[in-house]
Amino acid sequence: MSTDVLICGAGRTPFGRSEASGRHLALGAVNAALADAGIEWSRVGAAFGGSDNAGLADTLVTQLGLTGLPFVNVKNGCATGGSALVSAVNAIRSGMADVVLAVGFDKHPRGAFDPRPEDWGLGAEYGSDGLMVTTQFFGMKIQRYMHDHGITPRTLALVAEKAYHNGGLTPQAWRRKPVSAEEILDSGMVSDPLTRYMFCSPGAGAAALVLCSPEAARTLEGTPVTLRAAAVRTRRFGSFEVFSPSIPPGPLTSVSRDASAAAFEEAGMGPGDVDVCQLQDTESGAEVMHMAECGFCEDGEQERLVAAGATGIGGTLPVNTDGGCIANGEPIGASGLRQVYEIVQQLRGRAGERQVPGEPRTGFTHVYGAPGVSACTVLSR
Repeated sequence: MSTDVLICGAGRTPFGRSEASGRHLALGAVNAALADAGIEWSRVGAAFGGSDNAGLADTLVTQLGLTGLPFVNVKNGCATGGSALVSAVNAIRSGMADVVLAVGFDKHPRGAFDPRPEDWGLGAEYGSDGLMVTTQFFGMKIQRYMHDHGITPRTLALVAEKAYHNGGLTPQAWRRKPVSAEEILDSGMVSDPLTRYMFCSPGAGAAALVLCSPEAARTLEGTPVTLRAAAVRTRRFGSFEVFSPSIPPGPLTSVSRDASAAAFEEAGMGPGDVDVCQLQDTESGAEVMHMAECGFCEDGEQERLVAAGATGIGGTLPVNTDGGCIANGEPIGASGLRQVYEIVQQLRGRAGERQVPGEPRTGFTHVYGAPGVSACTVLSR
């Protein structure tokens, strides 16, 4: 089993719209994480971080301090934060440094993401046919899943209803007003069966973590949480992913299944050991599918579990206790680290009104994005 790495500091900013630059938000998250760990910037031996749309993370040293440390820029779509975290973990395990920073941040303009096909290895016709619009992909994927496994539109609405409720309990969330399942179903169709209020929105925000070796953690003031595993995977042949121009015959593969299985194997645990989790919810259907893909239920069981409130804060498997992407929005570079921040607070017992009862001991995070990348972690106290 790999050497444990400890999270000794965690910080985030509010997510949503901001007049501040993405870099300014990143500085706020980094300084919050340093303060949480009780250390100065000069104690950090290496750093990894990035954004999709808000500049280079290594330039943050201009304000943080010119200490000469190695600072590596990471850009991996929605898995940017998770990939920065895996890099930081490997830096500690390799002996590169005993205190390492991971940071993710972004600031997106209003409106849907507008990627260019050429940047993703696709022909221009893929965009002119409208397939670069991610809402189309998410609608097609969940439509097929609902057909195959008996999921109803009301289940999608209940997932979003939970997200807005949990967002109302999260001071840093963007969407903090409760919305009923009925309002969500009636909010206007975007890509059948997904309505307007089932989607997250691009936004601004930042999150940062201070990771330490067990030896270094003993000298710091923060309350550590053990990061038992962190895994990143890309898609295999047979996957149906964002910006995947075709589906081959035969059984489908899943990058989320691969990444979650790798994380659980590394941690020596299974989905049944998890007390609270964060699953990528770019829209309601994503959370539903990822429940099964990450091993928390069988395909089709989500209909019953969601209706019974199993994924609520007081349920048997609390999912996205901070409101997830639907309530927080998605600054791409920050999402994966926001998830870990939330699990750290839950395992420390510091989540306030959204605290999961019963002193949760094990948490899980999962992020997914184009063109078929997933990053997962397993944490414990």
